[in-house]
Amino acid sequence: MTRVLMLFLDGVGIGRKNPRVNPVVAAHLPHLRELLGGEIPARGRRAWSTERVTVLPVDATLGVPGLPQSGTGQTALFTGMNAPRLVGKHFGPYPYSTLRPVIEAHSIFTRLVHAGRTACFANAYPQKFFDYIERRRTRMTVTNYSCLTAGIPLRRVEHLEEGTAVSADITGAAWPGLGHPGVRPITPAEAGARLARLTTAYDFVLFEYWKTDHEGHEQSMEGSVRALEMIDALLGGILATIDLSTTLLVITSDHGNMEDLSTKSHTLNPVPLILAGKAHAAVAERVQHFGGSAPDLTHILPALMEVMCADAGAPYSP
Repeated sequence: MTRVLMLFLDGVGIGRKNPRVNPVVAAHLPHLRELLGGEIPARGRRAWSTERVTVLPVDATLGVPGLPQSGTGQTALFTGMNAPRLVGKHFGPYPYSTLRPVIEAHSIFTRLVHAGRTACFANAYPQKFFDYIERRRTRMTVTNYSCLTAGIPLRRVEHLEEGTAVSADITGAAWPGLGHPGVRPITPAEAGARLARLTTAYDFVLFEYWKTDHEGHEQSMEGSVRALEMIDALLGGILATIDLSTTLLVITSDHGNMEDLSTKSHTLNPVPLILAGKAHAAVAERVQHFGGSAPDLTHILPALMEVMCADAGAPYSP
């Protein structure tokens, strides 16, 4: 049985190999570099593969003019449907209203539940968040809405305190200021170990990190490098704990942004799809099968579902 741990990094594309504008190149990322055989995804570098990992550039524009946005990009990634084409434009940060039925019917969480597989959205949220969405449910992210409609409970402070969730800021340092003074901060490596341990209890585990997109909009090299190095330390904790003989690690994004700090806006750059561990070559082959020479965000979900459902003896039908 192939289990999947997905790290979703908002707003990280494949940029130029220029450390003056691309913090992905400038940052100290020893764990990522070691995983990728010393390489970092950069423009002009095509797909590559080793015994351990496959890296593919994936189109985020989806054949629709304009700059990709989070609402439609995340809908495409997490449903396998071309969301910007469905609504005729890129839209965000929240999903366009007409995409809500698409998310309800086709999200990866809905599909996994229907396939009899278990799933976990590992991000924990403070009580203030739950109070807010009770009043403003229209302003929910794709991942939040996917969980709500698939019956996957969102994680709360108690999950964070018992070690079965991870804070959106990774360490949990912000939680005392959010009304939860009892939350003890942890290291990024411990957060990564938590995510890896969750794969022993669930078939699919998702962790979402938003600060990469935020720092890209701020055009902050210092902040961007800090966010990336936090993720790299998290990755170190994952790799020290996870069993890659049974689990596929997936790292990807919804659109470009922080890889080019010369602009405050999103970019047209492709995003990386990093596949490491069990079935990485098979998933990459399926992504390329669905997308041909130019795979895009919509081809990731069906490839993952095919591999996970094949293991369970239930063929996947997109």
